[in-house]
Amino acid sequence: MEPEVETRAAPSPWAVAAVVLCGVCAFLGLYCTQPLLPLLETLFHASKTSVSLTVSAATLGVALSAPFFGALTERLPRKNVIVASLIGVTAPTLLAATAHSIGQLIFWRFLQGLTLPGIYAVVVTYIGEEWPPERMALVMSFYVSGTALGGFLGRLTSGILADSFSWRASFVAIGLFGLAGAAAVAAWLPKGHGRPAPSSSPGALPRFPYQLQELLRSRRLVATFAVGFNVLFSLVGVFTWITFHLSAPPFSLSTTVLSSLFVVYLVGLVVTPTGGFLIGFFGLRAGIAGAIVFSMIGVVLTLAPSLPLVIVGLTMLSSGVFVAQTASQSHLRVASPPEARVTAAGFYLTCYYLGGTAAGSVPGLFWNLGRWRACVAFILVMQAVALIIALIGWRMPAVHDAQPETASF
Repeated sequence: MEPEVETRAAPSPWAVAAVVLCGVCAFLGLYCTQPLLPLLETLFHASKTSVSLTVSAATLGVALSAPFFGALTERLPRKNVIVASLIGVTAPTLLAATAHSIGQLIFWRFLQGLTLPGIYAVVVTYIGEEWPPERMALVMSFYVSGTALGGFLGRLTSGILADSFSWRASFVAIGLFGLAGAAAVAAWLPKGHGRPAPSSSPGALPRFPYQLQELLRSRRLVATFAVGFNVLFSLVGVFTWITFHLSAPPFSLSTTVLSSLFVVYLVGLVVTPTGGFLIGFFGLRAGIAGAIVFSMIGVVLTLAPSLPLVIVGLTMLSSGVFVAQTASQSHLRVASPPEARVTAAGFYLTCYYLGGTAAGSVPGLFWNLGRWRACVAFILVMQAVALIIALIGWRMPAVHDAQPETASF
């Protein structure tokens, strides 16, 4: 018997705009301290590893709370969770401006991270439920482009305001923008209509341990979780530790110039939707392989003694990572059982942001051994591992072995 074809109308362009804005607001503050690390090192008389924890603490918060957000929101209205989380993240963002020690700043950054999975995990699931399958990768690429824009604006804003006024002004500006973004998303994002109806039986209450056990039995999902870890590890590892490399001779870049380097993220606004289209044409495995190889070439170029070549390398790295993230999140939706998609998205985010957390500190061990060259060698190894895992783990299973997975196409 032929499987029933899924037909549903796509939401309006305003819904796409709201999804993009979710990505912008979610990533505005997540990495805003990256260009400030050399400045914070001086202001707080702290070590490089200590100030890098202002990045790792936020990603650790995301990693710890993501699976619980997934389980708790499986039966709640998607839009309500997204809007509430957008509003909730502004409180610790604004309070971070009151920090008087590196420890206090790390604490508020951790709380920022705790609130973010209500945006990340639910938006990814919302896209998969509300848009037709043939448009899912494209809309997902728009969302990833929004995260790229948010990451760029957050870093640029923090660097410019820190140089012109104070690092505290950065958090105030980002918090106020987040409130405005939450209001816009509340107005533009429609209530979801495509999610599977939850079972009404008493035994159907969210059972996170059992759902997670089922998810971890899927080779394709385990591979996706591992790829997610490595994808963010490479991005955060490069953009965190290269700030120390570029702030020292022979480059000696200022905080404002360091923050402006993140303009390379804007290239992702063009590359990522194009990559999403190509992924739909060539397939997810080919898409993830091409994206990782492209980003690896970029990492190698950051070793160049020429700043323009370093910028080209950062551009290739970030663009490749954004396309890889599009492929990974699209594969997550395809491989996840419909009744546990938010839980799967939540656990994916845990793995993804554990990668970001590790990247904020682990490369420091290699920095101590051989500075930036040692960091680059380690990151390349991690990317190669991600490539192998994706090529092996994303192979389509036989139909008789994966009926729950093929039903989600």
